[in-house]
Amino acid sequence: MIGTVLTKIFGSKNERELKQMQPLVNRINELEESVKALDDSALAARTVAFKERIAKGEPLDDLLPESFAVIREASRRILGERHYDVQLLGGIVLHRGRIAEMKTGEGKTLTSTLAVYLNSLSGKGVHVVTVNDYLASRDADWMGQVYRFLGMEVGRIIHDMGDTERREAYRADVTYGTNNEFGFDYLRDNMKFTLEDFCQRGFNFAIVDEVDSILIDEARTPLIISGPADVSTDLYSNVNRIMGSFKKDSHYHVDEKARQVSLNEDGISLGEKLLRIDNLYDPRNIEYLHHLNQALRAHVLFKRDVDYIVKDGQVVIVDEFTGRTMEGRRYSDGLHQALEAKEKVKIERENQTLASITFQNYFRMYDKLAGMTGTADTEAPEFKKIYDLDVTVMPTHMPMVRVDYADVIYKNEAAKYRAIIKEIKEKHKKGQPVLVGTISIDVSEKISKMLKKEKVDHAVLNAKHHEREAEIISDAGHKGKVTIATNMAGRGTDIKLGEGVVELGGLHILGTSRHESRRIDNQLRGRSGRQGDPGSSRFFLSLEDDLLRIFGSGRISGIMDKLGMEEDEPIEHNMISRAIENAQRKVEGHHFDIRKHLLEYDDVMNKQREVIYRQRREVLSGENMQEAIQDMVEDLVDGIVDETVDERKSVEDWDWQTCEGRFSEIFSRKLIWTEEERNSCKRERLRERLLEEAAAAAKAQEEVNGVETQRQIERIILLQTVDSHWKEHLLSMDHLKEGIGLRGYGQKNPLNEYKKEGFDLFMNMIETVKQQTVSNLMRVRVVQEEEVERIEEERRRRQQEMQMNKGAAGEDAKASQPIKREGDKIGRNAPCPCGSGKKYKKCCGRV
Repeated sequence: MIGTVLTKIFGSKNERELKQMQPLVNRINELEESVKALDDSALAARTVAFKERIAKGEPLDDLLPESFAVIREASRRILGERHYDVQLLGGIVLHRGRIAEMKTGEGKTLTSTLAVYLNSLSGKGVHVVTVNDYLASRDADWMGQVYRFLGMEVGRIIHDMGDTERREAYRADVTYGTNNEFGFDYLRDNMKFTLEDFCQRGFNFAIVDEVDSILIDEARTPLIISGPADVSTDLYSNVNRIMGSFKKDSHYHVDEKARQVSLNEDGISLGEKLLRIDNLYDPRNIEYLHHLNQALRAHVLFKRDVDYIVKDGQVVIVDEFTGRTMEGRRYSDGLHQALEAKEKVKIERENQTLASITFQNYFRMYDKLAGMTGTADTEAPEFKKIYDLDVTVMPTHMPMVRVDYADVIYKNEAAKYRAIIKEIKEKHKKGQPVLVGTISIDVSEKISKMLKKEKVDHAVLNAKHHEREAEIISDAGHKGKVTIATNMAGRGTDIKLGEGVVELGGLHILGTSRHESRRIDNQLRGRSGRQGDPGSSRFFLSLEDDLLRIFGSGRISGIMDKLGMEEDEPIEHNMISRAIENAQRKVEGHHFDIRKHLLEYDDVMNKQREVIYRQRREVLSGENMQEAIQDMVEDLVDGIVDETVDERKSVEDWDWQTCEGRFSEIFSRKLIWTEEERNSCKRERLRERLLEEAAAAAKAQEEVNGVETQRQIERIILLQTVDSHWKEHLLSMDHLKEGIGLRGYGQKNPLNEYKKEGFDLFMNMIETVKQQTVSNLMRVRVVQEEEVERIEEERRRRQQEMQMNKGAAGEDAKASQPIKREGDKIGRNAPCPCGSGKKYKKCCGRV
């Protein structure tokens, strides 16, 4: 009560913040006339002047009014679009590293140019992050005209670009690209062997368009770069053949809320019988169990044309939030192979993780981060907690006049689809354009077939028909157009109204079901009623929709049955609307828990990742690795001393055998002691002696290989050793994470156990890297060209000898062939041919 009264008197926190920015907006407006008076070359020259002032130490904040006035005028001249005052406010919010919530159609893309231009003047680069390649290309071309006019370089990062093009794009003042491309480039860079090959430079400032989609919705899935593992794929096909025998409820249970499927006792018995094994849970049969579980998930939980499509003989994942295909992405843990077996396409080899990062940890690396979206305020606590980003809600330039009708709910899907077709036909008949939003490719194609039967002309936009995306979007607001689209048309697409459409009521949005996230429904609605245009929206639901069936209440269906409602009779009631909102809230809460859980575990990996990547960069940028190698040598010597010395025993009883063995194993050098030297040795003297011997071994290597060559070898061996063991460590951490949840049964906190054991694994890896690096450095030999020729000559000589031996063996074999008998064979009981009168077997034939 008191809070409400105070808000009325002083205004909300949001209103107070906007009020504080108003003087800056007034200052920009005051500069408008003087900037308008400049000719094109003088206007472009202001960029050079701004850069000079920054080089002299002037802060960016001081340049804000002038730079905003310059980019506003450049935009007016090049694009014919002048920034409104609310867009200037949005630009200030973005520059201050906050999230600007701007209603759809308020011109977020144009707003971003203000903060992008100002921050790119520092020369450190600005990244503009979009949700898909289409928007990255569109915005780089569209807004790029303004930046280029002002003397700025603009780059874009899209799928299938080579490293040279990427490097060039990152060197530009402004770089557009998708969150996936930026994240994967970071991981790929940290797998390279020279700094010159790196694509990205520093992480200065990023503006994330549709920030809620990228930093929240997509943050449930980490980015993973993987390589093929040496595992046969035959078992996937074998297990896939038996999947038809498993029946729901009889052999397995499905938990649709958690999106999990599990075998019951009968299912386990059937699996053992069909796979001809005694016990699925025997450690020897763990592979069979893993393949059976993944095949079950592939057949039961993953649907073709919903979760994935089959294109050119490959299973391609469809992004649930954007509706776009994710070329080159694969499910992990053998799930993708199980889907390939299910769809009878070529089964690729399983992958092993080589590098991974979450979006949360990637975007937290930027010195300054900002974002914009039409739907952020509901997620403000999460933005603050994870990214330390505040949300500012911007006022609209024009009042919203779109009519959002109440949801209509039908008893089953068949009735819902009939009502959808009826509404489309009615709107189409009067010429009003309709955008039909679907949550999957499957549904979009189903409605398309129904419209074809009714002879209604329409266009379909989904991951299968994305080639005509720009053309379909540009036509969607014209008179009489019907467009069926997945979430591809839900974000960032600006649908302009054609001639005469305003009089017909503007664009009508027809949602075929509710998405799990309220924000995605609002994004679809936001395609209509932009910048004060008229428009309308309505969502059609059925009690058989996944959202209501899984998360909704069964009471609704019971009430409809009691009331005796017909199939084609819709219901509209506040109770139903509340049930839908509660269902969506439940799902959003569930997804937040997943993101939080993922981040807590990735934070452990993130600290380790930072150490490894920092070490790699030091190796790549450092001219001399001697200091780092010397530190490793000292650590290893200290380890040997600790193993050898026992202060409780006399010197003679120290473990000298271990000392000599370990030193020889690591440094490839035999220790030579006199009895007297040993017996008079103390801990510190032993350490000094071992360090002297290690230094002598290193010097001997330098003399053999050459000093400069040895420095290069140090860099190469250290990098290869770190990369090899980091890859194995990632696999170990994956295995640890898989089973760590079971620690909860032992009354232990799985996260704490993961942190503790993860740290132990990491320290063991570091120790192994030190030992293997030094050991290899003490043994490696550079083979000179003459020596290569000598070895090759030796190899040829041996080969000739082998051939000669073969020839000799051939002659010997020929010489030792049995003598062939001439004449008839003599029977053993026949008279001996020598004339003795005895039987042959008793005479000359006796053995």
